[in-house]
Amino acid sequence: MTTTAVRPPTGTPSARRSVRDGPARPRRGTGRHILLAGVSLLWLIPLLWAVYTSLRSYGDTAKNGYFSWPRGISLENYSDAWTQSGMPHFFLNSLLIAIPSVLGTLLFSAAVAFFVSRFDFRFNLALLMLFTAGNLLPAQVLITPLYRLYLLIPLPEWMSDSLLLYNSAWGIIVVHIAYQCGFCTFVLSNYMKTIPKEISEAAVVDGAQVWRQFFQIILPLCRPAFAALATLESIWIYNDFFWPLTLIETGDKRPITSALANLQGQYFTNPNLIAAGALMTAIPTLLVYFALQRQFISGLTIGSGKG
Repeated sequence: MTTTAVRPPTGTPSARRSVRDGPARPRRGTGRHILLAGVSLLWLIPLLWAVYTSLRSYGDTAKNGYFSWPRGISLENYSDAWTQSGMPHFFLNSLLIAIPSVLGTLLFSAAVAFFVSRFDFRFNLALLMLFTAGNLLPAQVLITPLYRLYLLIPLPEWMSDSLLLYNSAWGIIVVHIAYQCGFCTFVLSNYMKTIPKEISEAAVVDGAQVWRQFFQIILPLCRPAFAALATLESIWIYNDFFWPLTLIETGDKRPITSALANLQGQYFTNPNLIAAGALMTAIPTLLVYFALQRQFISGLTIGSGKG
């Protein structure tokens, strides 16, 4: 007696399950992950090469070449770079410039963004475009009129020993705030538009004035955006070399990026020493990023799920 196997109908769940359980296919995200890993490796190669170079002596690399196995590894280049370039002094100069610049940029940008995003008037969009358009001009185009302007603006002696905005830390702080406000205003205005206006209307009903709405309601709600912008602005302002080079004449007043120039001689340059100094100057920006990493990521992804 023969028996015939009964196959389930094509449309039944068991049939659909048997079709689904076919040979395993590679996930679609595998190629994307490989691409991202390769790009990340390309970005890390210069950093790892700088670390490798900074741990070798100049005599070793001069004799055996940079593409050779090291005969010895030490931290001597780091100690020499710290003492020869005067890094503690230039680190202090960078902090005196970066901290007020970042705080001033965020404060003024938040004020403008609050005005253009929470109030409706005729020139709302034009004002926002005016602030954003300032970032479209390269710094090299602005330096000549700005240099002449700095030579004409006086400052009291307690603010600048040159009695001018030129050759003073105040001049660098002002130009950073003015140049970075456009980008920050654009980002903060878009973020503030996602905050329901019913919150401001309820505050008005409770008798809150405009300044109270700004400082006690809107600013606390913009904390993720502030963290993201503070991270970016700290890195950009800290690493800037162009403005201090052109607007500060005295070398002792310049920020940490100028300290690397002190490691270069007129007739001889030690690349190993410069690599160590460059890695040391990057430490503060890494600390800022790791301290604000969670807020930075949440600030970048905010609103990504909204249509």
